[in-house]
Formats: sequence, C-alpha cells, structure tokens
Amino acid sequence: MSDLILARRDGPVFEVTLNRPRKRNAITDEMMQALSLAIDQAEDEFNQGVRAVIVRGAGRVFSAGIDLDQFLTLDDGLRKNLYPFTARYQAVLNKIERCSLPVICVMQGYCLGLALELALACDFRLAAERTKLGLPEARLGIIPDVGGTVRLVKLIGPARAKDLIMTGRNIDVSQAVDWGLVNAVFPKAELDQGAGEFVDALAASAPLAVSYAKRAVNDITDNARGLQIEAWAQAQLFRTEDFRNAIKAMIDKTYPIDWEGE
Repeated sequence: MSDLILARRDGPVFEVTLNRPRKRNAITDEMMQALSLAIDQAEDEFNQGVRAVIVRGAGRVFSAGIDLDQFLTLDDGLRKNLYPFTARYQAVLNKIERCSLPVICVMQGYCLGLALELALACDFRLAAERTKLGLPEARLGIIPDVGGTVRLVKLIGPARAKDLIMTGRNIDVSQAVDWGLVNAVFPKAELDQGAGEFVDALAASAPLAVSYAKRAVNDITDNARGLQIEAWAQAQLFRTEDFRNAIKAMIDKTYPIDWEGE
C-alpha cells in the first residue's frame, strides 16, 4: 500500500490516515486506490474484534480535496470521456459507505471538495473547532461528482445542498452542525478523545446489530441513479473552456480561494 495512506489497527479501531500533510492531504489517484485497499483490510478485521473505522488526515488540514495537478496530465481519452475516472472514484466511496463497520471521519482545518465527498460517504463526521467545509467545484466550472451531490441532498435536504453546491462557499463547523452535516464538534486538542468516546458508544452495542442497522439505513434510499446523473453532468462540464481556465487559475494561485489551513 502507498505510504500516502496509512492503515493500522489500534485495539478496537482500524485507523486510515491521509498522509500527505505538506500538500494539505490533496487526494491523488494513487491515494484513492490505496484508500480502497485500506477499506478491504478493515473488512478483514470485522470478525477480529474491530468495532469501527476512523478516517483522518495527518497535519493541520484533513484535506483540501483532489490534487488539481492531476487534471493537467489526463490523457485525451479521459478528457473526451470522463465517466471511467468518475466511476472509479465513486466505487471507492461506495465501498466506504457499504463497509460492514461504522466509519467515522475525523476532520480538522479544511475539508473541501473530494475530501467532503469522502466525509459524506462515512457514517459519522466529527470535527475540530474552526474547521471549514465546502464543495468549491462550481467555482471551477464543474460539480461534485463522486457522490457529493447525492449524499449531501440526502443528509441536509435540497435547499441547503443547493446553497453549498451552487455557491461553492465554505461554511464553518457550527453551521455544519446546525444543518446536520457534522455530528459533533470538539476543541482541537480534544478531537482524538472525542473520537475515542464515540467508538466506545458504538462498541456498547452488539457488532452485528450495528452492522445490520447501518445497512438497513443505507438501503432505505438507493444512490445508484443519482450517481449516474452526477457522472453524466460532470463529463459534459469537464470539456468546457470555463473548467480549463479555472483549473489553470487555481494552480497558478490567481483564483480567489483561501486554501490555507488553521
């Protein structure tokens, strides 16, 4: 497995860490592949005493989202047909959503774009104070296409989802709690302790009951059609001049978005 994703068992917890702190844990294709393998490892631990998966980011920022440099190196085939790329990423986050174990995302600093889509695929989201969350894709001329649109609507409703998606703005963690996007907030120094207590609460219930409850809740609403619509819309937008210009401006640091972590 890539050292950009660290996976280890710590007692009843299987920890998965985005480990690219110097790049604010910007997510690459290699990291997505390694993340998929880490979830497979967690599944293998389901009957071995592990009670939950925690996904976290090394350093001051959970993740600034997808590594934009990747868009400069895509071959012509993907530029003309983005669907295979999108479908591959959707499959990784679907695997997290369907994991037999409850998955807790622990966030600090910033959680943006693809990182927020990753967090939405988890069952619970815990955050440090002053964390900022957002889906800035519209400011790049595209949309969230890895389940972000579908899962956000399910979680906070269409009006609030439209607000985040169509404006591309960031919200602070207190608003995220009010909207039901984040389960709990802790002082930064107490975030790990809070996550541990959350795991303890889950572990007080029977493991199979927790697993079946997760599956039952997830299966009430089927994401499949929404994911197809996301992929279709993104494939159209990806070929536009707006997207190409926005990516170049972002990489050249001429785009008016603050990416600095706390």
